[in-house]
Amino acid sequence: MPEYARWLSTALAVMMLATSSYASAQVLTGTATAADGDSLVVGSQRVRLFGIDAPELDQTCETDGNAWQCGADAKQRLNELVAGQRVDCQITGTDQYGRSLGKCSTEFLELNEAIVDLGWAMAYRDYSQDYVEAEERAKLRKAGIWKSTFTMPSEHRLANAPKQSDAAPRVIASRPQLSNQSFAGCTIKGNRNRKGQWNYHLPGMPYYDKTRAEEFFCTEAQARAAGYRRAIVQ
Repeated sequence: MPEYARWLSTALAVMMLATSSYASAQVLTGTATAADGDSLVVGSQRVRLFGIDAPELDQTCETDGNAWQCGADAKQRLNELVAGQRVDCQITGTDQYGRSLGKCSTEFLELNEAIVDLGWAMAYRDYSQDYVEAEERAKLRKAGIWKSTFTMPSEHRLANAPKQSDAAPRVIASRPQLSNQSFAGCTIKGNRNRKGQWNYHLPGMPYYDKTRAEEFFCTEAQARAAGYRRAIVQ
């Protein structure tokens, strides 16, 4: 094959690969409003800002003994960042609730980082380490929620989740002799103890081998979504 023909063939292959990658990456563009402190509505689609976690809308924080609506304030601050701006969101996937996950930006700001740097959200370390430095900067300045005491949003959600007695009955198939083996390659053990606590145990944690698994999970996110919390080991 002549040299030029080989070059042209290689160039076309690279262009096709790049075009395929671009087409598979979803980008949302338009005006946006804040749904809460870590979610935007772009057009008609809701986007959860990847790698961060903000107080829930109904959540309060406390400063000098006085409670204030930090969840509502976080939403307001995010609204201020996007007001009158074109927002571009690179969709990176979906969460366990089917919501789009993304990194969103205006012309001058990456919004995921900006809202953390301003102190109105925190790095969601369970899923990403991208915004840990921004969180540390906000803590040093005592910006936003860091001037107060508060419950971690994940703990707030867990505490306010519907009680198992109020929810639809959970049907768990009998799985004999599961306590010492994984199920379909998933090794996180979900266990309900006599106190009514729903805990999960990771391989290598104390008591893992002794824990009787009633359910197995592949990721911690799956375990939390099913109503379990990570076991606290003294």
